[in-house]
Amino acid sequence: MRRVLLALLAFALAGALAAVAARTLAREVEARSVAAVEARLRRDGHDWASVVGDGLRVVLEGTAPSEAERFRAMSSAGGVVDASRVIDGLRVADSAPVRAPDFAIEILRNDAGVSLIGLVPEGTDRARLNDEIAQAASGQAVSDLLETAAYQAPPGWEPALGLALDALEVLPRSKVSVSPGRVVVDAVAESPAEARRLERAVRARVPEGVALVLSVAAPRPVIAPFTLRFVMDGGPPRFDACSADTEAARDAILAAAAAAGAEGGQECRLGLGAPSPQWGEAAATAIAGLAGMGGGTLTMTDADVLLQAPPGTEPGLFDRVAGEVEGAMPPGFSVRAENPALPTRAPPQGPPAFTATLSEEGAVRLAGRLPDAQAAGIARTFAEARFGGGEVTVATRVAPEGLPPGWPVRVLAGLDALAKLAYGQVTVTPDLIRVSGATGSQTARDDIAREAIATLGAGAAVEIEVTYDQRLDPVAALPTPEECVAQIAGVTAESKITFEPGSATLSPEAGPVVGAVAGILRACGDLRLRIAGYTDSQGGEEGNLALSQARADAVLAALRAERVPVAGFEAVGYGEADPIADNGTEAGREANRRIEFALLGGLGQPPGAPPGPAMAAPIPEAPSLAPPARPAAAAGGEASAEEAQQGTP
Repeated sequence: MRRVLLALLAFALAGALAAVAARTLAREVEARSVAAVEARLRRDGHDWASVVGDGLRVVLEGTAPSEAERFRAMSSAGGVVDASRVIDGLRVADSAPVRAPDFAIEILRNDAGVSLIGLVPEGTDRARLNDEIAQAASGQAVSDLLETAAYQAPPGWEPALGLALDALEVLPRSKVSVSPGRVVVDAVAESPAEARRLERAVRARVPEGVALVLSVAAPRPVIAPFTLRFVMDGGPPRFDACSADTEAARDAILAAAAAAGAEGGQECRLGLGAPSPQWGEAAATAIAGLAGMGGGTLTMTDADVLLQAPPGTEPGLFDRVAGEVEGAMPPGFSVRAENPALPTRAPPQGPPAFTATLSEEGAVRLAGRLPDAQAAGIARTFAEARFGGGEVTVATRVAPEGLPPGWPVRVLAGLDALAKLAYGQVTVTPDLIRVSGATGSQTARDDIAREAIATLGAGAAVEIEVTYDQRLDPVAALPTPEECVAQIAGVTAESKITFEPGSATLSPEAGPVVGAVAGILRACGDLRLRIAGYTDSQGGEEGNLALSQARADAVLAALRAERVPVAGFEAVGYGEADPIADNGTEAGREANRRIEFALLGGLGQPPGAPPGPAMAAPIPEAPSLAPPARPAAAAGGEASAEEAQQGTP
């Protein structure tokens, strides 16, 4: 018995020792597993995770930056211990809101068509956008390479896109970059005058809240011959013509002129065609030489340089200055110097002369002497071609006595110069062609001098007293689009456009009014205009809508017949919508039967939105003495009460 008890005690003790050993071993395995997993997590960059042992299992705890990072941490732990022993106790941090992408479009337009590149909101009506771009680009093909993102359009996107469409319509060769609230335009124009006109047209359409960065470049004109004439004749030194090939050359020429006594405000035209890259240096050298002689005239025609000293210049001074100029002139330029002698006797009284006068109204009068009937006929024909046959009055006489050789050529050169003025006079004598008057062209003086030199030679004496008047400049004088609409409203307020009762046919009385509106529109240049038709509330809604559309179409057709460029116009009928007076009275119904003219907005304006009331020009129909026939536009609907009595909507 005792042996049995001892055996049982020994067995129990062995079991206890085994249990203790097992627990010790489990803790050791657990610690090693935790340590190994922690080491792997740190190695793989998962410092945000912690490891807790749970027997033979390991529990990962902590907040993962993302779901992907949580998965990577679990994979790292599963690479150290059996994946079944890894318990996922991880959390994932809340995701930060995803920022909307930067929406932008780049629109490229040239003679080949229009290309669209960029990112637009998913809700953009791509088909409508392409149609509006094609319409703005006069039907050119549109290549749509846009991408979309599932976000709403940001503030300022729609107004900016509308301005981009307006710019695209005005600028046939351009790159238009659109972003929310900002439009950047780079374009090319045919000439500086055209560039100014285009810039003005685009800036007039900028909506509130949209920033516009606009650059319209004009290629430099080709100037042939490349000409410069600088005159020092006792008055303020001046340029009759000045050409420069670079800005540096222009600055050098103007600096030399200022040093010679020229007052500020002198202009020098930039262009292509200089005979040498050293044109500026040559011109500055020649101007300094002219000043050294004390006056005279400098004429440069391409590479030919003519220095004409004041009559009677001291020979020693003349020879010294002429030699210095010739020696300092860059290679390729030919210098000729003239020192006219003082007249030995007074010129005879009454030298032969030819005069041509252009009035502010456009009437031309020719007077003076011509050598023969053929020359007289040529002068008359030339003037009629330049100014219009009905505006030319001829008071010349054939008297060849005392006329120098080449007189007809001088006369034609004078007429050609006069044609560059808005009004003025040209006087041709054997020694001088004098041109005076006003012009709306900033380059007229330069053009007159250059063409006179090309026709008569570098030594030709031409006196030009031409002033630039901005009021005569066709570009500067263009009214703004808003001014154009205001002018139309003024015309239609004084004399209404009327229709035949019950129809969309313009009344005979409407002809002069349409003509006046057409004259305003032709002078305004490119416009985007809506012609909106309205009726009163009498009759069926469908019939009123059709009649208002037909009347708006009729006004558009009448303007087209008056040779108004209507490519940017649209005619829309709104029926009885948006009344401006009480439809319960005859006077109110007459006011509501109207046509309104308004500037079209950009893409941001809802389709079919009526124009603002400030642009309204009420246009009632002509009074009727008999019930009219039912209009075809309203066929199929019920006749209105007004139709049954006297008029139509």
